Amino acid sequence: MAEEPPKLSDFDDRFEDPPKDPLFHLDDDDPDRAKIFARKELLKVGHVPESARIVGRDEEIEAVAAELRPIVRGDPPNNVMIYGKTGTGKSLVARHVTERAGRAAESNGVSVGAVYVDCAQHNTQTRVARTVTRSLNETDRTNFDIPRAGIGSGEYYDYLWEILNAVYDSVIIILDEVDRLDDDDILMQLSRARESGKADCHLGVIAVSNKIEYRNRLNERVKSSLREEEFVFQPYDANQLREIMEHRRDAFYEGVLSGDVIPLTAAVAAQEHGDARKAIEILRHAGELAERDNVETVTDDHVRDAQEWAEVDRFEELLRGSTTQVKFILYSLALLTKENPRTDAFSTSLIYDRYKEIAQRIDASVLSEHRVYELLKEQAFLGVVESTRTGGGRGQGSYLEHRLVQDTGIVLKSVLRDSRLEDIA
Repeated sequence: MAEEPPKLSDFDDRFEDPPKDPLFHLDDDDPDRAKIFARKELLKVGHVPESARIVGRDEEIEAVAAELRPIVRGDPPNNVMIYGKTGTGKSLVARHVTERAGRAAESNGVSVGAVYVDCAQHNTQTRVARTVTRSLNETDRTNFDIPRAGIGSGEYYDYLWEILNAVYDSVIIILDEVDRLDDDDILMQLSRARESGKADCHLGVIAVSNKIEYRNRLNERVKSSLREEEFVFQPYDANQLREIMEHRRDAFYEGVLSGDVIPLTAAVAAQEHGDARKAIEILRHAGELAERDNVETVTDDHVRDAQEWAEVDRFEELLRGSTTQVKFILYSLALLTKENPRTDAFSTSLIYDRYKEIAQRIDASVLSEHRVYELLKEQAFLGVVESTRTGGGRGQGSYLEHRLVQDTGIVLKSVLRDSRLEDIA
């Protein structure tokens, strides 16, 4: 008979005090280690704070709540579309109001389910259907063991309708970054489930998008089916951002933040994007930098360093999904900009010459100049570069010049974070 492998518990008696792995040593009990964070979870993306911590969105909360209020008495909720720039509180308000509506309904004996779907991650109909179905399934009541793979969206929908009928009176589904979906049929399926007799449960959809033109891209059948209320969230101003972060001050130990940290973070965020999410991320990263430096106070220098990190991170997000060749091209434009401080716009041919030199240096394939021209136009459409047509000199035709929209240093650092590009530096 084969001998069983040892279990971790078999080693417990060998050491009265097991040795600590220095790689994962915690500094919590080290008297010489600076204490920075008391409740770091308050600064995490996706954290839904209690009502008292939500700032500057009272009217929006009330407006969205009015659309969901019918579920409290067992009636169908209205569908909602929320637009606004990143970090304007769209997802926060949607999740907060949904949670409160669910609690209020449950207190009236109405069974309510809620699902949050990040469509940037789950961007196909099958992925959304799987996420919604698996999230709402209550195995002890349905006896369903729903597979993670191996079936299509139709099978997931079949499971979903049965789950809704067996478990819930109403369900709210939040589709965050809904504009990332490959197609809009999921909206049709959800909004018409009761009307088509597939489910007796009331279904409400809250669709959240950064793109105010998103609704115009929907086909007419989906628009007619949704019949949603629309809300546009405006960016936060400096005072609101400052208040938001004041409500997160207890994420840090008392006295850790120097007096100018929160005002500076709020001013920077308001000036550049009015994005509360990024403001909170900058504040968190400033604390992490102070922790790394083992100092007892988070200062404005930590905020400025954290701001640069956030800008690189934001630019990386903008480039998410871009090919290595696109990054070669942007790196080439950034180098030209850095080397020529009196000039910020360059012709396609100049950018191509530098790109070709870089690609050949690391034995990468070289695209044609026309293809580089097309990729630069794509980046202009995405807002990464700005392309303008200029008239040539005597005997020359007009041509496009391209300039970086983002700071050159940010572009260089962001591109070089890609491990595939380590050799070009």
